[in-house]
Amino acid sequence: MNYLAHLHLGGDAPDQLLGSLYGDFVKGPLAGRFPAEIEARIQLHRRIDAFTDRHPLVEQARARFPAERRRTSGILLDLFFDHCLARDWAEFADEPLGQFTERVYQVLAAQPELPERLAFIAPRMAAQDWLGSYADFAVLEQVLLGMSRRLSRPQMLDGAMGELERLYEPLSDDFRDFYPQLQMFAIENCGTPGN
Repeated sequence: MNYLAHLHLGGDAPDQLLGSLYGDFVKGPLAGRFPAEIEARIQLHRRIDAFTDRHPLVEQARARFPAERRRTSGILLDLFFDHCLARDWAEFADEPLGQFTERVYQVLAAQPELPERLAFIAPRMAAQDWLGSYADFAVLEQVLLGMSRRLSRPQMLDGAMGELERLYEPLSDDFRDFYPQLQMFAIENCGTPGN
């Protein structure tokens, strides 16, 4: 899953939101590097990623892509599933998406010290409303362009947007089947359903 889903599943308190996001920026053992609640949410983030990666519905979704795209299909699904979550937000959360994302941006802005890469992107994330903008499918093209610039082989994402367009409905169905199961997993593992 990508940023929005992790934030949605990780809890509402500031340290829970931070830890849910830190999971993409902090690697290796934790052992007291952060406050306990942040570390608990980093661990939840890692468990969510492991659960997602081996789930049969996600494997089914990845298999929808052509064989030559399988190496990047996980990246594409993470982005697409965040699009589905933003698009269908009202089905999964009581708090409006704009209010939720604004709260996340405020928590990030109030944190005096963020992990290095997150500290670099957090201001742009807020200014460009990365989390809320996922609701617009066309935004994924810009995201994919940015990601391809960071890959050692940028051509690996060539044509990906066209494939997401072609697979839009079946992947949307996969998301609708999978996300409630992921919410239950988050509840069982940390007691937070996603608001």
